[in-house]
Amino acid sequence: MKINKTNNILGIFFNIEANKVGKNKGSGKKDRLEVSEQAKDFQIALDKFKALPDIREEKVERLKKEVQAGTYNIEGRRIAEKILEGIELDKRI
Repeated sequence: MKINKTNNILGIFFNIEANKVGKNKGSGKKDRLEVSEQAKDFQIALDKFKALPDIREEKVERLKKEVQAGTYNIEGRRIAEKILEGIELDKRI
């Protein structure tokens, strides 16, 4: 088998080398990143949320004692209000 036109192959190789993007040493420009105020606020809120404990031990203990003592009073109105607050929050997100 005879391979002809090896010059074309070498030409393609040298063109690729010549067209590579090199480092621009003389520009002096640096990349910049600007973060919006909304993103900053979101990051602060996220950090505060991550700092919250998974279980509020003091509240759990207080509720356990109230249930065991029979003094825990369930207010249906407050439960309904909290459910509606959650729905409104979901709509905003």
